[in-house]
Amino acid sequence: MGLLKEPDYGTPARTGEATVTVEIDGVPITVPEGTSVMRAAAESGTDIPKLCATDSLEAFGSCRLCLVEIDGRKGTPASCTTPVAEGMKVSTQTPRLEKLRQGVMELYISDHPLDCLTCSANGDCELQDMSGVVGLRQVRYGYEGANHLDAPTDSSNPYFDFDASKCIVCSRCVRACDEVQGTFALTIEGRGFDSKVAAGAGDPFLESDCVSCGACVQACPTATLQEKSVVDLGMPTRSVLTTCAYCGVGCSFKAELRGDELVRMVPYKDGGANEGHSCVKGRFAFGYATHPDRRLNPMIRESTTDEWRETDWETAISYVAEKFRDIQSRHGSDSIGGITSSRCTNEEVYVVQKMVRAAFGNNNVDTCARVCHSPTGYGLKQTFGTSAGTQDFRSVASSDVIVVIGANPTDGHPVFASRMKRRLREGAKLVVIDPRRIDLVRSPHIEAAHHLQLAPGTNVAMVNAFSHVVVTEGLTDESFVASRCEGFDEWAEFISREENSPEAVESITGVPAEDLREAARLYATGGNGAIYYGLGVTEHSQGSTMVMGMANLAMVTGNIGRDGVGVNPLRGQNNVQGSCDMGSFPHELSGYRHVADDAVREVFEKLWERPILPEPGLRIPNMFDAAVDGSFHGLFVQGEDIAQSDPNTQHVSAALSALELVVVQDLFLNETSKFAHVFLPGTSFLEKDGTFTNAERRINRVRPVMVPKTGKDEWQVACEIAQAMGYDMHYEHPREIMDEIAAVTPTFAGVSFGKLDELGSVQWPCNDKAPEGTPIMHAEEFVRGKGKFVLTPFVATRERSTRRFPLVLTTGRILSQYNVGAQTRRTANVAWHPEDVLEIHPHDAEDRGISSGDVVNLSSRVGTTSLRAKISDRMPVGVVYTTFHHPITGANVVTTENSDWATNCPEYKVTAVQVARGTSAEKAAADHREAVLTES
Repeated sequence: MGLLKEPDYGTPARTGEATVTVEIDGVPITVPEGTSVMRAAAESGTDIPKLCATDSLEAFGSCRLCLVEIDGRKGTPASCTTPVAEGMKVSTQTPRLEKLRQGVMELYISDHPLDCLTCSANGDCELQDMSGVVGLRQVRYGYEGANHLDAPTDSSNPYFDFDASKCIVCSRCVRACDEVQGTFALTIEGRGFDSKVAAGAGDPFLESDCVSCGACVQACPTATLQEKSVVDLGMPTRSVLTTCAYCGVGCSFKAELRGDELVRMVPYKDGGANEGHSCVKGRFAFGYATHPDRRLNPMIRESTTDEWRETDWETAISYVAEKFRDIQSRHGSDSIGGITSSRCTNEEVYVVQKMVRAAFGNNNVDTCARVCHSPTGYGLKQTFGTSAGTQDFRSVASSDVIVVIGANPTDGHPVFASRMKRRLREGAKLVVIDPRRIDLVRSPHIEAAHHLQLAPGTNVAMVNAFSHVVVTEGLTDESFVASRCEGFDEWAEFISREENSPEAVESITGVPAEDLREAARLYATGGNGAIYYGLGVTEHSQGSTMVMGMANLAMVTGNIGRDGVGVNPLRGQNNVQGSCDMGSFPHELSGYRHVADDAVREVFEKLWERPILPEPGLRIPNMFDAAVDGSFHGLFVQGEDIAQSDPNTQHVSAALSALELVVVQDLFLNETSKFAHVFLPGTSFLEKDGTFTNAERRINRVRPVMVPKTGKDEWQVACEIAQAMGYDMHYEHPREIMDEIAAVTPTFAGVSFGKLDELGSVQWPCNDKAPEGTPIMHAEEFVRGKGKFVLTPFVATRERSTRRFPLVLTTGRILSQYNVGAQTRRTANVAWHPEDVLEIHPHDAEDRGISSGDVVNLSSRVGTTSLRAKISDRMPVGVVYTTFHHPITGANVVTTENSDWATNCPEYKVTAVQVARGTSAEKAAADHREAVLTES
């Protein structure tokens, strides 16, 4: 149970060793230099009345309610904008101040609707609270004069209303949009009595630049900005602290309830990853958890052509176990496997991989990280010794040069993007390396120093050229390399070759050599240099090579092991890091330890009382190939829609169709469930009890807001399947699963539910050496001892544009939608993105007679689909872009089987395609067949 209202100290905390001692109402207090009088008073136990002040925003000093008297000073200064000084004596309650505050409040109330009893914010309104605090008992002014009581309400946003009649023009919403979110969508329009809050140029909120992060709603002290859910359901009465289940930022939220009904999600001020901020998905898009599409009972069918029939849990689990055992008796123990989910908790993932290894008796377990960040695991382990990012998110506040490669943080990781934008507004320099002109290239108060718009598939040539500049221009951090690294001489000889120079790779990347040189010099000499990257790095045939290339670049410049630097993957889903940590790969047990290691296997065999095979099992692509070949027959799929999210949809469909038994555990019937024989209902994050691990290795508690609507926790289901197959796997509570994880995983050795409840969160490694976790990795030495320079030759992708398929398709995400859209499509977020569209450059569109809004056919050598075109110069000529959130589009119908050489991560980001004005489905398919035949 959490507090509904967290303490608000009025202004942000200041840090530093220098302190000041002041006396407030006779009470001495020592605070850091630069602290406001208001905050010092709050920390001493005295709350000064306020309206425009809140501790998430810098002081503004407009409401004139927080006046104080200071000995030796004239007047009554605002306590929020007045810094403390040594020896200062402050009085916060005097007859003079009381009269002034009542007068100020009287003016506010004279232009405010007197509807407190029926107002949706009754009991949660700071104007109402402050009226009582200052002792206002009457308002002498009537409503005869000018007022704003008839100002309209803007209800265009699907999640909140803006009732202008209740606005006190405190500017908190405007400042929150500027300082916290960094979108600058709101402004104060007009002057004096005519001042009012406006979205953009007076647009409705839905049509403005507002990104619906909720910062303005959170900051508003009245009912001016109010969640529609609060208007409909009433004010919440209790809260539960939990973790968002969308992207890899891992924001902490207070789930606020009225009885057992969830009213709203409020970002938690002490959340380690988000510190009180949120995005539209985490803040508002939780309605899918109670959507009528959810399936709450197990279902079985003998054939995929049969209708589903509901059954009870006991029957379903017995059926699954019996079918799996039968398959193994006929085809061998290696003929079945499982896929874990990056949307499930660490505990749920751990028991599924344990079910596969101990009950199935093989290592045929993989996870969706295979198709997103498996190159991160491989590349960082080879160079640094561990498969995770190096920093915490706060570290970006110390960065001087930020390099964003193949990532779109404002859409994919928006809360972290707000942190980054804050640092950029303070003066840090930005380098964006991306084929697409993402918002960070130029947006309000931000402009990248360099946008290197490289050709898709040429990342490695680009990063090699960066390192070439560093080494050949004498920019190497020689002391760091000499003391902390190995393999430098051989690598330096390789990277210094002319073939890696900016001039040599210009024809490959399409980036002018001098632009590349300037960007490389900036990174090497501009102070603390940080690299942040996403799927635009990993989802390539050279994804692992690129990760190692970035690690090389960070090491040669000494940008590892302290605040403000590092190599930082922006993980896509909420628990991608955790699902990998838990041993979901076929070659690794938890903690990234290879199954071939006898000592590692012995630890698990002793605890599990089952032998573990020393040979790696099948990866997801291997499972598909083996299913088509007839040697793999049964698959358990936990919370992943592989039929929509994995590449070359036709091949995936053929594999799933060939399987004797497909078991899907999920919230909704999805594309994969069309091939399933058993559907086991899953739980939403609001029903889960366990932990998620975010992109910065932060382990956060996930606490149940409601009881499982299915009647069973997901970890229980895996345990019961294992037991039905003859292996005794039982836990009373998920805390026992985490205790087992800690017992067998060195990086989690100090983790427990108790510690997380005490500290809020920890970042692994958490053990005897680091009992409260490790925010910054590789500070004194690398996990592997010395950092290893690895040769990274550029090898061009096999996927090339041709006469038949002259364009290159690359894919990504959009702010309002998430992954395959199963959750966000079942919320009001569809107001912003009702369908996937194809961005195409005006030149390419004109050549094809295409206009914005036209339906076009998008074809590759493996498939074709149709979607609407959007003319955009965000992409260079020859490159098109789309998202993959809607199954009706099925963008992965056209992506190929090309993959990373080390990990089989699919090459989603480079697909040769053709785009043509839309025709009938039959003609599109016929044209595609002809094109493929001609090409071959």
